[in-house]
Amino acid sequence: MKAAVLEKPAVSGLVNTGRVREIVLVRVASAARGAAKGDVAGDLATIVAQRLSASQWRTLLEQEVDNLLAAGFVTVTGSRIEATDAGSAHATAFLGFKGNLPRSWNELRDVRLIAKALGLQREPAKRLKALTTPDGLRAAIVQRAYNLKIKGVATPSRLRSALATVALERAFGNKIKAGLGGKAGFSAKAGRLLAAQLARHPRDFGTDSRLIAALAAEHLGITQTDLAVLRLGLLRRFVDAAGERGAVARGPAAGVPPVARPRLVQPAPPIAAPEPELEPVAGRPDLAGFAREVRRHAASQAQGWAGNRRAYISHVWRHLKEARSEWGLSEIEFKCMLAEAHRAGQLALANADLKDNKSIKDVQDSAVVFKNSVFHFIRVDG
Repeated sequence: MKAAVLEKPAVSGLVNTGRVREIVLVRVASAARGAAKGDVAGDLATIVAQRLSASQWRTLLEQEVDNLLAAGFVTVTGSRIEATDAGSAHATAFLGFKGNLPRSWNELRDVRLIAKALGLQREPAKRLKALTTPDGLRAAIVQRAYNLKIKGVATPSRLRSALATVALERAFGNKIKAGLGGKAGFSAKAGRLLAAQLARHPRDFGTDSRLIAALAAEHLGITQTDLAVLRLGLLRRFVDAAGERGAVARGPAAGVPPVARPRLVQPAPPIAAPEPELEPVAGRPDLAGFAREVRRHAASQAQGWAGNRRAYISHVWRHLKEARSEWGLSEIEFKCMLAEAHRAGQLALANADLKDNKSIKDVQDSAVVFKNSVFHFIRVDG
């Protein structure tokens, strides 16, 4: 038989039919003696239900079974579909699996397909095992979504630090590569509050684990964070044509030449895919521009004598927030940007040596924790 030529899959306006076709083949190959077409349709229906009606899904399944049959990857006897040796080999390669394909649909769906959707199909077994736990899957989704480079195990604290760096870079309009991502930078609370600015509705999540869970859910466009919902959301995003641009796994899946069939009837407009998380932020300042503006406002609010003039950070924040409302900064972003500007030598911060009852609120509102210091002032001169 002539070998099938694999091409980039055809993608309709609803689902990536190439990826759907591959998943159909994986489901069929998971059954040692084949699977009834009705069982295949039922097992995969939830993955496409967000985009296709029941009748559209049945039509698409018939089309993809015909494509697989034409490629020599399955045989069809009545309503039963069975993978050929070539089909099993293709499904194994698609999943990045070595050895014989497990004959367990649950294992293939919950581990191997999840890994494929995350681009982790060639990772060692230990890494794949982590995807079977809620925390491990949430961490993998967030790490992939924000392209985080984590050395060693992606613990919640390491993810929080990396996310804080991403948020700081975004605060500067993605015009710098921040230097505060390490352990010696922000405190855990400050880093978590800064990382929370990446959420659509920033807030204090209280713990690193809750922060990661919320960002993982937002990336998939879901509200719940339990394991089953995360898996379904990830697979739906994987086959969603509208989410193709922002899909977690990048690059087209290997496909099978499609058989020409009538075009599916288009349903109501699809649900909008989640916005990409790390687009450049228009109107945000770069480091030098931020420091220059801060120094200007600090000069107008400065107290003290010549050579030691300085301004409360909270006073400068109130004035800059109004003067530069187009920047859209939050207070935690402003304070962390100050720390970065201080680290980079663009301006100098100082702490309040003496505190009295009259200034205690200004001191508390101005506090910026960085490394082992707490700063309250922006130095103007001296």
